[in-house]
Formats: sequence, C-alpha cells, structure tokens
Amino acid sequence: MKTKFKFLIAVLLVVSACSKDFTESPAVGALSDQALQNSKGVELLLTGAYSSLNTSRNGGYGNSWGNSADNWVSDVLSDDAHKGSTDDDQAELKEIELYNWDAANGYFSAKWGVLFAGVNRANAVISLISKIEGEDLTAELAEARFLRGHFNFEIQRRWGNVPYISEENYLNTEFNQPNSGSIWDRIEEDFAFAKENLPATQEAKGKPTNIVATAYMGKVQIYQSKWSEALTSLETVINSGTYALLPNFVDMFRAAGENSSESVFAIQFTADAGQSFNGNFAGALNFPNPGPFGSCCGFYQPTQDLVNAFQTSADGLPLLDTYNNQDVANDFGVASSEPFTPHSGNLDPRLDYTVGRRGVDFNGYGVHVGADWIRAGTADISGPYLPKKNIYHSGEEGVVQGLGGWGQQISGLNYNIIRYADVILMAAEAAVELGQLDKALGYVNQVRNRAKSSQYLQAIDGSGDAATYVIEPYPSFSDATTARKAVRFERRLELGMEGHRLYDLRRWGVAAEVMNEYFVNEARTITNIAQKVGASPVIDKHKLHPIPTTSIDLSGGVLSQNPGF
Repeated sequence: MKTKFKFLIAVLLVVSACSKDFTESPAVGALSDQALQNSKGVELLLTGAYSSLNTSRNGGYGNSWGNSADNWVSDVLSDDAHKGSTDDDQAELKEIELYNWDAANGYFSAKWGVLFAGVNRANAVISLISKIEGEDLTAELAEARFLRGHFNFEIQRRWGNVPYISEENYLNTEFNQPNSGSIWDRIEEDFAFAKENLPATQEAKGKPTNIVATAYMGKVQIYQSKWSEALTSLETVINSGTYALLPNFVDMFRAAGENSSESVFAIQFTADAGQSFNGNFAGALNFPNPGPFGSCCGFYQPTQDLVNAFQTSADGLPLLDTYNNQDVANDFGVASSEPFTPHSGNLDPRLDYTVGRRGVDFNGYGVHVGADWIRAGTADISGPYLPKKNIYHSGEEGVVQGLGGWGQQISGLNYNIIRYADVILMAAEAAVELGQLDKALGYVNQVRNRAKSSQYLQAIDGSGDAATYVIEPYPSFSDATTARKAVRFERRLELGMEGHRLYDLRRWGVAAEVMNEYFVNEARTITNIAQKVGASPVIDKHKLHPIPTTSIDLSGGVLSQNPGF
C-alpha cells in the first residue's frame, strides 16, 4: 500500500520551525522541539519531507500549476509538448512555451518555492536527528539526505547558479544564501551518504534503498558528463538484478505497473473517494476536454514533432536524420464529422501508448474521435493530439481516479522519477562517450527489443494492429557519432512525455538549435505558431531558468539573476 501523507505533517513542520513566535508552552495543537526529539518525531518529520515530493503545499507563491511534480511544464519548454488548451487559459504558460520568459512569471517562482520547501523539510529531519542521543537513526538520516539530494538536483538542473541551504543554515535560520555557482558537489555528497547508509530493502513502497541511491548518483554523474563514474554507478544497478523491464511497455503507465520491477524511484500518488489530497494535483489540467469521460482541461498536448519521431524505416529503425521530412498524418483543422484517414506508414508501437491520435483507441475508452475531444481550436498553438501516459485506462477509475473540489481529475497514478529503462539508456549514453559502442548497442537494443516484443495496440474492430507497427533492434553502430545520435533518439522514443526531454537537450548543449528548428517544423501543422513565436526565439540565456524576481527582491540583493535576464 502506498504511504498516505497527512496534512497534519505540514502543520507540525510550520509550528516546530516557528517556535520562537510562541511562549515556552507550546500552542494548542503544536508539538514542542523536545517532544519531537525521538524516533517518532523523526518519522513524523520524515513523512513531511516525503510529502514534498508531490510538490503540493499550503502557503506557496507563484502560479501553483507550475509546481508540476511530474515535470509536465518542463516538457512544454521542449519539442515534446505544447501547453495545450486555448492560448488564453494559463497565459503565463503560453509565454513560457513561446520563450517569452520573464523572471516574474509565476510558473518559475512556484517551482522555486516548492523545491526549496522540500530542501527545508529534509533539513528539518537532519537537524532534528543531530539533537537526538542514544538512538541509531543513520538510516533515517540517509533517507533525509537522499530527499535533500533529489530536491537540490531539481533546483540545480533548472537554475544552474543556485544557493545551498545546509542543515546548519536551517538550524540557524540562515536561509538567505548567495547563488554563486553550482552545487553538484553537495548533491553528490548527499547521494553518496545515502548509498552507503540506506538499507538494501524497504518495507514501505516509495522509500529509497541503497541501490536506488546508486541509480540517482549515476543520474547526477551523467548530468556532469562524468562518464566513467556514471557507468560504474549505473552498471552496479543493472548488475544487481534488482530491476527488470516489464514485458509490455504500456504496463509502466497503468495501475498494475506501479512499484513494479521497472520502477526505481517514484512519487507515490494516491486517489480516494474524497478529494484525493495525495493525488497529482498539479497534473489536473492535463486530461482531455471533454474527451471520453467529460474531463477538464485539455492541457499538455504532444507535438507533431514528437509524433513524427516515431516513424520507422522498412527495416524498423528510427529515421534519425529525416523523421521530420514528412509529417505523420494528422487531423488538425478537420472536424470530427469529416472523414480522416490515419497514417499508413511504418510506426514505432510506442507511439500509440504515448500519444492519443484520431482513429486509434484511447486507453480503452474507444476510438479517439478527433477535434470533438480537443478543447483547443485551430487559432490556438496546441495541435490535434492528446497525452496518454498520464491518463488512467478504462477500468481503473475505481483504483487511480480521484476528483478535486471543482470536479477536476486527480490522478493516483505514480510518477516515475527514475525507471529502469532510463537507467539502461543512461548507461548506454555513458558507454558511447567512453568508446564502448558494442556495450551501448546492447543496452539500446534491450529497450528496443522490449518495445518489439510488447503487445501492440489493437484496432477496435478486431482486425489486428491499430497501425503499421515496425520496429527492430539496431544491427550495429558504425561509429560514435551514429551511436550517440541513436542513444539520444531512443531516450525520446522511450521516455517521451515523462518530463525528461528539456533537460536532455540542455545537458547535450543542443537546446537552442533543436528548439529553433522545431518551431519552424511545427509551423507546417500549426501555421500561426510561426507568427506567435517569431524567428529563432531560443537563445543562449534559455539554457537556464531565470531566478524568480520575488526571490531576488526578498533576498535584499543576496541572490543574483542568471545571465540575460
């Protein structure tokens, strides 16, 4: 059973952190510092730190939709996803998609605030443990440091030049720290401690083990291009035998696939018959509108560019250099009452488990009917597609479907921060950079062979496969350039619409080039995007997010803005 986090935790954290505002007798409903100084108190605060993974909290600032624990907002900044819905709904996010970035944008400040709240909740646990004598809380300390490492990793890869708040800073309420550069060394220290001190197994789902910390360390090393160290970490995970790819690709995005052999570290979302306070609140916008079950709000629509990437050659391989030469057939501007013929060319079967497109079954709810399920119109920059990975399947409504206070869908599907296919592909990437092309080939083909052997989506009429699915493993990599291109492309095919793409483009140093070309190509389908975005909108400054203006102002000038903003 998933761990359910109670709102009481958030209250206790606030009260315990602000005890100077009270008299020596704790306020009614509050716990004193002394009452928390035991293993139960540590467990209480640690639960509060875990609850920050879902990035929902009271008292935040900025636009709360920007919290996005599943990083869907980050996908909107990439060539994988449009904001979706109508242009005027969540106009701040439209400006982000079009790369009209402003440091006062509420989406940036919301994410900044919620991630630092996570850091401070982890620091609260670490600080409390330092005051307790006579109990061995090493494992709990390792969990807290793992969580702090995670939150700081998310901060680091967004903003680059960031402040570091240590447990000593937290204890002394010295939160106003300068952002003089990167904090990769501090992040590595936390994961190194976690790797050495976490247990090999955990009874509670969602808690990290030593092998999970090793996987996260490998990810941190990949981001720094520490190829040898990363490959060692990632192959430790692979060779441990702890994880395995599920037989069917789609199962990772169904309730039955939660906490499975492919899930390395996941946010434990839950849904219930009430308002599902432990569900994916910041993902509530991302359901079809109206779609097959009358949901809201039509955001997070896959791009034509992403769909094109799933085209394959006659021998079942990706069109690495030519995938955008021809568009997969789409129904943009075609009414649901008008005829439409879906694409007849070769496609990777993962497409129809990633993207909802007209004429193909939508997660068991029947054939996607096209424009009548799309909230956006042709005047908007959203396109004709729907997301699938974040949407539950027919028959799962009583398991992972929840509803919010105004009737919005609150999903209880877990979000995988790291899954095993990601580990394999990171290992492949490191192997390429170390010149170990045969090893990289083997890892990439593990992922492709799983896709090949998976159950393909079937046509509703029972006539067979829903499309012409053709996929094969690579026979060889002729050189490092080809191998590198293949590995990077495979990451997009396997992990599309899972919140990874923007950060991959950034760490590869190709974000501006790829995004500027993307806008040109996307305008073939959504013609008015060219006028709205302008020519070559992505420039060097966009390799980092702007530091929120509110945070700089509150710091009294201690924080400095990233270049170009």
